[in-house]
Amino acid sequence: MEKIEVASLAKINFGLEVKGPRSDGYHELTTLFQTISLGDRLVFRADREGKVSLFGDMEEIAWDESNLIYQAALALKKTAGVKQGVAIEVKKIIPPGRGLGGGSSNAAVTLMALNRLWGLNLPTRQLIHLGAFLGADVAFFFYGGLCSGVGRGEKLEPLPDLLSGWLVIVIPDFPLSTREVFQQFDALPPSLTSGDKESKIIQFLKREDRSLLRQFKNDLELAAFKIYPRLAEIKQEMARSGAVLSMMTGSGSAIYGFFDDQPQAEKAAERMKARYRYKVILAETVGRERYEKMLLTGA
Repeated sequence: MEKIEVASLAKINFGLEVKGPRSDGYHELTTLFQTISLGDRLVFRADREGKVSLFGDMEEIAWDESNLIYQAALALKKTAGVKQGVAIEVKKIIPPGRGLGGGSSNAAVTLMALNRLWGLNLPTRQLIHLGAFLGADVAFFFYGGLCSGVGRGEKLEPLPDLLSGWLVIVIPDFPLSTREVFQQFDALPPSLTSGDKESKIIQFLKREDRSLLRQFKNDLELAAFKIYPRLAEIKQEMARSGAVLSMMTGSGSAIYGFFDDQPQAEKAAERMKARYRYKVILAETVGRERYEKMLLTGA
């Protein structure tokens, strides 16, 4: 095999409940991950000279050894003792620093694609183990669809497609640093970060009641909104547009609205475009069966 082309999809978080810091420096989380139809395209071409090279078309991203794609390729090459190399070309659509998981997605699909390109046939669990060293969210992209995540977010349970729908995503022209947002979160008064006694996400999983969506929270919003107050306004405007759920994804800065039907989402997208100069994207959730097909075919 000389070439593989794959799609690398973004994610959103349906709720993000954050507890205190752990001994490893991370925070204890409860969340629901969901793949969406916004995605990058990665092309992998075998290099018989053994070199790993990386090229991309988004200027704000470093296409060097600091990139998770490069790190993933190098980690697999060393672990499996591969002599072949690879040239990786990326058409980047998912913006970094917006909580959409683009870097983690790229790392995961790189491991999966090179496992095929190099004919390694390593089990998925071994690839997931490698991915865990690259980032907490990498493991999710081996599953796709809807998954619950606890711990750092790496302890995953694949779920049925309980939350299919449409999304309007406002992407501000500034990224947010995950580290900075968590530092701001830790500095907030305990009265603001103690959270509910019972997880709304766990309640939803027990009852599978979509009406509970309106009670979901992203506990990092207070910290992010303190850094960029404009994000709170976008969230409120999204709610006024009729979204079932209006929320920042991950550690931001993207804000999304979740809608049950496409016409309502399209109307809300036009409203957000008229109000804000930021990029506005209309997307839909991608279930696991469709996600797995896209990983195999790149379509």
